[in-house]
This record gives sequence, C-alpha cells and structure tokens, in this order.
Amino acid sequence: MTSARRTSRDGDTPSNTVRDTPRAGHRRVRAARRPVIAGLAATAALAGAWYATAGAATPPTLAPTTTAVSLPAKFPYLSAGYNNTREWTRTATAVAPNGTLRVAWPASDGIHVTPLTSAGKRSGTDTVVKGAKEVGGLVAHNDGFALLTRVADTNKWKETAAAIVRYTNGKQTFRTKLTGTASHDTSPTLDGQLAWNGKKYGAYFVVHGAGGFADGHFGDKLSYVGAKGAKLGGGWGWGCSHNEGIALRAETTGDFTSLCFDDWRSGLFVSTGIGAPDVAPVVQREQCWAGYCGGTFAGRTGDLVKSSTGRYATAFASRGAASAKKNPDDASGRGWTVKPVTSTHQVAVAFLKNRSSGPGKAIYLTGAKTVEHVNVRVAPYGSNRLLVSWEFLKNAKCASGTCTGTFTGTHFRLIDWNGTFQSADKVVPTRITGDIAVQKDGTLTWAYVPVTPTYAKPSTGASPTSTSLRIARLKP
Repeated sequence: MTSARRTSRDGDTPSNTVRDTPRAGHRRVRAARRPVIAGLAATAALAGAWYATAGAATPPTLAPTTTAVSLPAKFPYLSAGYNNTREWTRTATAVAPNGTLRVAWPASDGIHVTPLTSAGKRSGTDTVVKGAKEVGGLVAHNDGFALLTRVADTNKWKETAAAIVRYTNGKQTFRTKLTGTASHDTSPTLDGQLAWNGKKYGAYFVVHGAGGFADGHFGDKLSYVGAKGAKLGGGWGWGCSHNEGIALRAETTGDFTSLCFDDWRSGLFVSTGIGAPDVAPVVQREQCWAGYCGGTFAGRTGDLVKSSTGRYATAFASRGAASAKKNPDDASGRGWTVKPVTSTHQVAVAFLKNRSSGPGKAIYLTGAKTVEHVNVRVAPYGSNRLLVSWEFLKNAKCASGTCTGTFTGTHFRLIDWNGTFQSADKVVPTRITGDIAVQKDGTLTWAYVPVTPTYAKPSTGASPTSTSLRIARLKP
C-alpha cells in the first residue's frame, strides 16, 4: 500500500512515500516474469509468413470512417499524468442491445452522455450528470445508461466518492455510492471500469483509505450492484495496492474477469476473484512505480477481449523485465524489484487461457529502443482477429519512467489469437482516446477529438478544449 500524499494522478511522490514496509525511492512496482523479447524476431517472421501464404486474399484496409458531432459544452481533452505526461482525457463509447450508442465525456457542468444512432450520428440532446467528476466506465441500455463516476462526499480527506449513476428515459433512477465512512474509503481518482452482465453491474476502481487498517493508503475495490441500485455481495474492499491500471470484463456467471497493475508486487496480474494480490497469477513483471507501467488500462492502455473459446487477450505498453526479484528491503516478502529491458515502452500482447490463469508468454509487436509507444489498445476484429493500436513517438527522451518525443501517427495492426500478424502496420488519421464499443455486426466505434497530439514536452496549465467530437467506425 502507498501513502496518502499524491501526485497529479493518484499517488505519492516517490520521495515521500510511506509504505507498510519501506522501499526507498519507490512508489509501486509490479511483479512480472521475464518477457519473451525473442518474440520480436518471431513476430517479424510470422508477418512475412502471413504475406507469403495469403495468396489472393484481399488485405484489410483498416480505414475508419468518421462522423462529426457538435458538443454543447467545452470538453477539456488533455490531462496531466505522472510527471505531467500528456494524456487524452477519457471518453467512453458503449452500445445498447438495440444498437444505439452513448458517448460519455466530462465538462465543467458534469459528465455529458451523448446519444447516437447505430451509425454514429447524434440522436438527441445530452444528458448531463450534475456533480460528476470523471468518466470511470459506461454501460448503454435501450432506455438510458449507467455511469461509473465520482461525486461529492464528506470524509477526512475531503475527497470524492465512487458512485454508479443510472438514468432511465432521461431521469436519474438511482445514484449508489460505492465508498464512504462505513467502509473507510474514498475515491479521489477512479481509473475504473464498469461492466454489466444483464443482471448486475461490476465496478472496479481505485480507493484511498480513510480510516481503518488502510488509512492513508491506496488500493482498489470491486463492487457489485443490482439492476435497481442495491449493493450485492462479492468483490472485495481492498485489493491491488497501489493499483495503476484496471481491466474488467462481465461474465454471465461467477466472478467478473479482472486485471490489475500492482506497484508493490510490481507487475500486471490476474485479480479475478482475488482481493489481495499475493497469490494472483502473473501476466507480466514490470518496473511499475509512479507511472512507469506505461498507462492505466481504463484510460490509456489495453483492454480485455474474450474469444469464442474462452481465452482472453490484453495489450499494454511494456518495458519488459531484464530481471525481477523480491525486494530485500521489504520484510513482508511481497515487494519486488524489476529492472526494465528498455527505457521506452514497447507494444506487448498477452493471452490468458481462462479468467483466472496467467498467460504462457508475452508477445511483442514492436522493438525500436528509441521509440516510445503510448495509448496501447486492443479490440476484437471480426470472429478470429484482434486490432491492436498505439501512438508512436520517435526520438524519445525518457526520465523517471516517462518519455517525451515526436508524434508520428496512430498505428493499427491486426493479429490472430496466436499473436501472428494478419496485416501490415497501418498509420491512420484517427485517434483512440477511450473505450471502444463493439456493435452487433462487429463494427468498432469510438469517439475522439480531431486534433493532432504533441508529446514534445510535459503538460502544464489548463487543458485545451474542444466543442466537437468525431465518431469513428471500423467495420471488419
């Protein structure tokens, strides 16, 4: 667990961290096994093999179409992360059972939820969730939506509470707080995910201890809520500590599948059904303190995709692990120290055989040491392929786990469920700045601000704003 003093995102500065067991100069580290860097050469060979055997097959164009949507308020589309790194402010796009879409985005007057047709065109006025502070996750229903967000609360830190807010036919039908005095926790930042299986919601998010055993420390919480807003059993009150990234996927029965970036054990873990991560299966060990992981799942990296056979895939920005060992200064035996392979982050994909097991190995899609890869994401592309995307920064200069560089484009690439390349690397003019909706016919839909990013220097001052979004659609 980490202390209450926080940076511009959700944790302490390394110099004043207070841990249950001291680890000098570290905020959180993530445990991992050594990545398969040899996979870089292997994937290049696989790409060549695919083109050699593709025959007369028509290569995928990977060309999204876009539609403009005007906004009634200003959307501050940049956020300052660790070391003031430039990050896209999260938007969330979700599809309802009837095919209509919703897009959630923040403004000064609350969180706006914009209704869209299945073709990505505005279909009505925004619903504004007053007093809401962050897009932590969105579920679209035929008659409205449910939003994971933060709302005002009374507590010792004077911080917000996590809450699920449900709107039906334009009116709020419940607002269920998920943190509070009774549970000794707050949520000053969510970095969360919201999932729905048709009967209940699962909300996975960051918490800050406000009393009790975890007072002043950061962890994560998984809460289940019924269709009418009642809190249900299951989940946990304190999990990965400190959590730097959350992924959650609904399941029809049993525990929802979840992943977390944990800084103490230093890595990416399968947290399905597990509160404390001591026995959580390792996906990848990485140096993971103070933003070193490369980006939180919910806002800046990855996702969790399920195949028809029950396997899972996730993508993330990785610096690899040249070595990984337990931290001798941590008497608890839980802390790990990881030495990265590169100073820049590369694009990694890992496959899980089921909801509660770690993968066989990580596969790397990139390997240029002078190039930083950010905003890494994965989504299903048709029945048997995956779309992996990332932003590419050349001439990267890195310090304290974060990098600046020259933006050269958003890259798309297709792989199959073995990690084999199924397309060439394609640079596209669109951006992916939040959650992607998968429509019934497989079309991928997301919202973004139509600006060219810059990563030449850290972000300081107020965010620029936009009064328009573009809705991108990519049909397999």
